[in-house]
Amino acid sequence: MNPFTFVTASDVPAALSQAGEGAFFIAGGTNLIDLMKEGVLRPARLVDINGLGLDAIERTPDGGLRLGALARNAATAYHPLVREHYPLLATAILSGASAQIRNMASNGGNLLQRTRCYYFYDTGTPCNKREPGSGCSAIGGLARQHAILGASEHCIATHPSDMSVALAALEARVQVASPRGEHAIPFAEFHRLPGDRPDRDTTLAQDELIVALTLPPMDGFRAHSVYLKLRERLSYAFALVSVAAALDLDGNTIRAARLALGSVAHKPWRDPAAEAHLVGQPATDETFGRAADALLQGAVPQGAGVGSNAFKIPLARRAIVRALGLATAGTVTDLGEDVP
Repeated sequence: MNPFTFVTASDVPAALSQAGEGAFFIAGGTNLIDLMKEGVLRPARLVDINGLGLDAIERTPDGGLRLGALARNAATAYHPLVREHYPLLATAILSGASAQIRNMASNGGNLLQRTRCYYFYDTGTPCNKREPGSGCSAIGGLARQHAILGASEHCIATHPSDMSVALAALEARVQVASPRGEHAIPFAEFHRLPGDRPDRDTTLAQDELIVALTLPPMDGFRAHSVYLKLRERLSYAFALVSVAAALDLDGNTIRAARLALGSVAHKPWRDPAAEAHLVGQPATDETFGRAADALLQGAVPQGAGVGSNAFKIPLARRAIVRALGLATAGTVTDLGEDVP
C-alpha cells in the first residue's frame, strides 16, 4: 500500500476543498480499502467524510424519500419508511454482500463501488479500466461474470451493485454537491457504459460529492415487486444475473411496470421500451417473455469455451420471466440471502 495523507472533513465545503487529483472520499471503505491493498488504486489523499451528518432518511414534500449518502446500507434496508414504501430497494440491499459489510457500507459508496472483474484486480494483467490503453484481458478470456449488454471493444466488465439495480428501476436521482452548488443527476445518467473510456464508471466529476439519493413516490408498485438475484452460491456472492421488477396491477392487467437487470452490463440495465411491452397486457408468462426479449435485444456473449458467458442470455430471460411472475403474486421481501 502506498503512502498517503489522511484528512477529516467537518462539513461538505471542507470536504469539497480537499477534492482533486489523487484524492478519494472515504466513508465505509468496504471497496476502496480492498482496492488499495491490491494496488489497484493508489490515492495520494483520503478524505474522511463520516462527520458530515449526511445519514438522515426522511420523506420529501412530494411524498418520496430522501436517503442520506452516509446512511449505512443496513440502516437503509431496515428503515421503516424504506420497508413500507420501497420494499424492492430493501430486498435488493439485503441481497448484497454480508451483514458485516452492509453495516459499514454507505449508500453513496455503494453506487461508486468498482467492478469485480478478475483482470481489473490482477495488476499483472492489462486492463483498460485500470490503465487506459493497455488492453482488455477479459475479452477472449474468462468472461463468466462479464457483460452481455452495452460492452465495447475496450471493456466487458459489469457493475456489481445490487442496490443500484433497484434504484434504476425506481428512477432515483443522485443529489450531488460541488463548488458550483448542488444538483441532481437522474439515475439513468449516473453510471456510464464503457465506450472508449472504461476507466470512468460514472458521470460524477472529480470535485463532486454525493450527498443524498432521492426516490419519487412509487406506492403504486409496492404491492407487486421483487428483487431476484441468481449467483454461484447462496450468500456473499456477486450476481450472475439479477432482476428488479415492479408492477402496478389492475386485477391481472398491467397498468405500469419497472424492470432493470444487474450484472449484465457496465451499469444497471433498464430500457423503458421493454417496459412498454407490459403496459396494458395481461400478467402472463407470454407477456413477460416478450418484455424479456425486448430488454435483452442486442445481447452478445463474451469469452470462449468454458470461459464463455453465453449461458447468461437464456438465464437472464428466464430470470426476468420468473421475477415478473413472483411480482404478480405479491411483493417478496424475504429473499435476501435465502434466494433459491
